[in-house]
This record gives sequence, structure tokens and C-alpha cells, in this order.
Amino acid sequence: MSSLRFNSVIFTALVLALASWSSSSAADLQGDEMLLFQKIPSVFSASKYEQKVTEAPSSVSIVTAEEIKKYGYRTLSDILRSLRSFHITYDRTIHQAGVRGFNRPGDTNSRFLLLIDGLRLNDSIFGAASVDTLFILDVDLIDRIEVIRGPSSSLYGTSAFFGVINVITKRGRDLKGVEISGAAGSQETYTGRLSYGDRFQTGTELLLSGTRHESEGDDRLYIREFDAPETNHGIAEDADEDKVSNAFGKFSLGDFTLEGGYVEKEKKAPTAPFGTLFNDPRNKAKIRQWIGQLKYESRLANQLDVLARLGYNYYAQDADYVYDYSPTATPFIVINKDVFRGEWWDAEFRVGKQLLDKHRILFGGEYRNNFRQDQKNYDLDVYLNSQESSESWALFAQDEFRISGRLILNLGVRYDHYDTFGDTVNPRLALIYNLRDETSLKLLYGEAFRAPNAFEFYYHDGLATQKPNPDLDPEKIRTYEVVCEHYFADRLRGVASGFYYEIEDLIDFTLEPNDISEETGQPLVFFDNLDEVEAWGIELEMEGHLDGGLEGRISYTFQEVENADSGRILSNSPKHLAKLNLIVPVWKDRISLGIEEQYTSRRKTVSRDEVGSYAVTNLTLFSRHLVKGLEASASVYNLFDKEYADPASGAFRQETIEQDGRLFRVKLTYLF
Repeated sequence: MSSLRFNSVIFTALVLALASWSSSSAADLQGDEMLLFQKIPSVFSASKYEQKVTEAPSSVSIVTAEEIKKYGYRTLSDILRSLRSFHITYDRTIHQAGVRGFNRPGDTNSRFLLLIDGLRLNDSIFGAASVDTLFILDVDLIDRIEVIRGPSSSLYGTSAFFGVINVITKRGRDLKGVEISGAAGSQETYTGRLSYGDRFQTGTELLLSGTRHESEGDDRLYIREFDAPETNHGIAEDADEDKVSNAFGKFSLGDFTLEGGYVEKEKKAPTAPFGTLFNDPRNKAKIRQWIGQLKYESRLANQLDVLARLGYNYYAQDADYVYDYSPTATPFIVINKDVFRGEWWDAEFRVGKQLLDKHRILFGGEYRNNFRQDQKNYDLDVYLNSQESSESWALFAQDEFRISGRLILNLGVRYDHYDTFGDTVNPRLALIYNLRDETSLKLLYGEAFRAPNAFEFYYHDGLATQKPNPDLDPEKIRTYEVVCEHYFADRLRGVASGFYYEIEDLIDFTLEPNDISEETGQPLVFFDNLDEVEAWGIELEMEGHLDGGLEGRISYTFQEVENADSGRILSNSPKHLAKLNLIVPVWKDRISLGIEEQYTSRRKTVSRDEVGSYAVTNLTLFSRHLVKGLEASASVYNLFDKEYADPASGAFRQETIEQDGRLFRVKLTYLF
């Protein structure tokens, strides 16, 4: 039996088991005395204040710290990969997150907004959000993650294009002491963490943590396109290494919170991007990021909710690209260097108040100053030395109008001004109706934008192949969505949604036929507002949790995303996604088995070829309380060793990038 067929059988069996459990549980729990809405979770990030998920003006997913442990998630990309409508692409340098069918090869995750406790993490050079080992926080420090689907620029501004991911960190009281964690796994991967947290009698809280991660990666990565004697028969040896250090601290006193973090990552590039020399371990990038914020949040005597926040970010990347400039003569090796530096600070102030029992008003403003946006490219000569800066400011307002006990109208709008391209206004409208106590219907409309980043505006290589374009306009999206949520029981929830979106002025590479490079004799390329995209799809999900410890969710997404002019399906856009997550108690509350099954249908490559569909199974055996203070887990990723690949971007000679086979990890965590 083939691996895919075997995985499909396992997947089907687990789906039927979950469906059977769901049906029987619902029947057992139904009754007049059941209060269906007594355990509806709350969410903060959808409206910048706490509200029930059923009343949030968006489709929401929440991942808890318990799920992160029991499913053996290693990175933020692992977490996102498990959620409905998300799919992850890995080019062996960075992980790229796609949602609702949009994940173009080479993207830098700039079309969703990534936050930590409300602080923007997308950098000021590429607008990138890091979801792999470069993510600034160890996943063990995550209290929960709130994923808000759909346009959210009415509250958050740029990059809140397809949605917002807000990572909410743990507090000192969640540790109450010293915690040590260590993990070891395949590809000589080792991770160690030391954390301390507590809440003191004075009311102050402190959390401090540091993590070191090292992985050799695939030490013999085969790439068919380089299979020749002069390129080591297509084998990249010891060229996939990943080393990461990060630290995080959080201090709270009354209504004030001060937090900051640091991450440093060095990653080798085994796939020879941009025509670099294959199988040379000097192809690598070193990236660093600092973050910090001081936040004041309080409810004043007049029931006025006030938040004031001041944030700082620093981003640095040094990339080395190894080239052979004389392959037919004596080798002449040159290391071309890309150097990027970004620094910025931002401030936010907002107030909210309940008015007349029917209106919940929120209004505020933001200011961002990108006072350093440096880009440099050089080897024997300096080809680029760009030193730019930019600033923007915004005003936003929102009204949650409770028309009746069952009907809510949520209206929001935000005005942004950029000194680079001008103004943009982005509204959001949501009509939420509770058909019955256990059923809600949401009609959603939203607009969002993504501002052109400094790389798209200003980067060039000395006009050898690429030129800048400072006249770019922002990308725009309009989304229409219908969401139905139904509670079959107090611990069983179903979600069905249909969405349609349109994207205008999508930024992509193009040629300038009348602008010829003196060095290559070919037309120069540059970024321009080129494409329009249309997409529609449906999402179905069922999730539940029982007192005995059995819990899970199952989801299916159909999506069709195409270029509006050509009618072609976009590259790296799967039509079908199916996910199953199941936590099965093995022995009381002390041992559990986490099961994941993830199916992705075939996708187009950049050259219109296809990569095949695949299904991957992950298992994690998790235990706690067998020894006081000790948690242990053993995980197997890609259990059946499925061979599959992701589409590559135009930066690579190869059309596809092979993904990892079966991997193992063992992890121990001890709290003193």
C-alpha cells in the first residue's frame, strides 16, 4: 500500500472516530438545563478589547499553551500549519505562511500582521514576519495565540491584509519558579531553555528566559538540478545548518508593563539561491532583531478604558552570496554581501467606553517613525548604498452597536498617512446576528492595504539587473465573508464560512523593455503594481473538548485563487486543505497522545508545472506529573516518511524544494 493511500486510510479512520465521538457527546450533553454559551472563549485581538468569539467581527482561531505542549509544536510555523486555511512553504531558508490560498513563492510573510502582546514585529525593510526559528519568542513562553482572519487594517494599518496573528505571552505567575527545558532530535538538533518567573507580594511580576537552538539540518541534501560532477553530483553537504539564540523579559507593576526580546539566527542556504555557487557553506545569512515596549493599560474611574504604548524595534541582516566569476579559468571566488539595517519606534494611544448600554466606542491613533532603513550591496565594488527613512501616522475609530439583544452592528474605519505614497482609508463592517442561543451568523466586509516596503522601493544591484521604483502604490484587498457558528453542546462547536476577496495593485517583478542593462544587455527588472487577484472559498471546522480529556478539531478548506486578467490559478495555491488534530488521554491526565493529520492538494509551480498532493502525520506522546515538576514528550514528525516538495521561487534554479522526511524529537521540562 502506498504511503499516501495508507495516510488517507488513517486520516479517514480518525475523522470517523472524531465524528462519532462528537455525535455521541452532543447527544449525551443535550438537555433543557444545558447552558450552551457558558464556556464560549473570549478574544482580544479582533476589536482591541475582550469579547466573545461569537461576537467578534471576524473568523477566529485560538491556540493555547496546552495545545502547544501536547502536539509537540516546535515553532510558530508548526502552529499555523495546523490551523484551517493556512499552509506553510519552506525553501530551506525561511518558512512562508499562506492563508486562504495565497502564498506566492518567495513571499516574506508581509501580508499578515504578526504581534507580540500588541507590538508589531514585521520589520521595516521587507515588512517580513518571521514564523520559524527566527521568531523572537520560544514557543514555551506563549500563553495563547489569537488568529484573526480577514482584513484588519481598520484597526491595525499596513500588513493586516489577510489577518492578524497576536501572540500573547505568559506572565511571571505562570512559572512560579525556575524552569529548565531541553530537547534533542533528528539532524543533530538540540534546544535548551532556562526561564524564571514569579509574582511577588508587592504585586510585581517578572519573567526572564533564554533559549539556544542548534541544528545541522539535512547534512546530505540532494538537488536533482545540480546533479553533475562539478557540483558534487547534486549533493549539498553540511550546508543546511541553523543556529539561533533568543532572550525575552517581561516586568509588570500595576498598570504598567515593560517587555523586550532579542533573537539572533545564522542560517546556511543549501539551495544555491540567486545563482550562487552550489555546495558552498559560505552561502548564509545572519539576522538579528531587538524589540521592546512600555505599555500602560487601565480602566479609569469613569469606566474609560485607556491604553498608551511606546515600542522600539531593531532589525539587521547580513547575507553572503558566493559566486564564481571565472568558471572556465582559474576559479575566482567573490562573496557578494547584502547588508540591511532597520530601526523604528512607534506609539499608540487609544480609549474605549461603553455608552448607553448599546454602544461600545473605541478610538485612537498611531505614529511610526522608520528612522533607519539602510540597504547596501557590495563585493569588489559598492553597487548599492541606500540610506532612507520614512514615517506614518493614523487615526482609527470603531463602534460596536448592540441594536438588540441578538443583533450587533460593528463599524470601524482607519485613516493612514504615509510620507512615501500618501493616504489610504480602510473600513470594516460586520453584522452579527444570534439566530438562537447556540447559533450566530456573521456578515463581514473589510478592506485592507499593504504599504510598499523599503526593499521594493529602493533596492537595486548597481543597475546590473534591477532598478528601484519609488513610485509604488499600496496593495489593496476587499473581502466579503459569511460565517456561521453553531454550538451543538457546551463543548462542541462548528464553524462554516464562505469568503470572496479581490486584490488590486499587487506588487511583483516586471521587465522594463526600454531600459537595458549596460552590463548584461538585458532589460532591467523592477517592482511594480501589476496584478489583480480574485479568490473564493469555503471553510468548515468542528472542534470539541470533553471532561475526560479527549479533545480535537477537524477542518476542510476549499479555495480557488486566480489571476483576474489571465484566469490562471496562482502558483503555490492548493485548492484543498484538510486538517485533523486529536488529543487522546492515555492514562488519566498524566499521559496523552497528540495526533495530527495534514493534507495539502497539488499546487502549480512558477513555471506552471505541478507538485503533487501529500498527507503528513505527526504524533506526540506527552506526560506530566509522573515525576513532580517534570513534563516529557516524544514526537515523530512525518511519521510515514512521506516524500513531498514545495514550489520554489524564481530565485532558484530548481522548480521545487524537497522537504524533510521523518524526524524525531524528545523533550524534557522541569520546574523547580
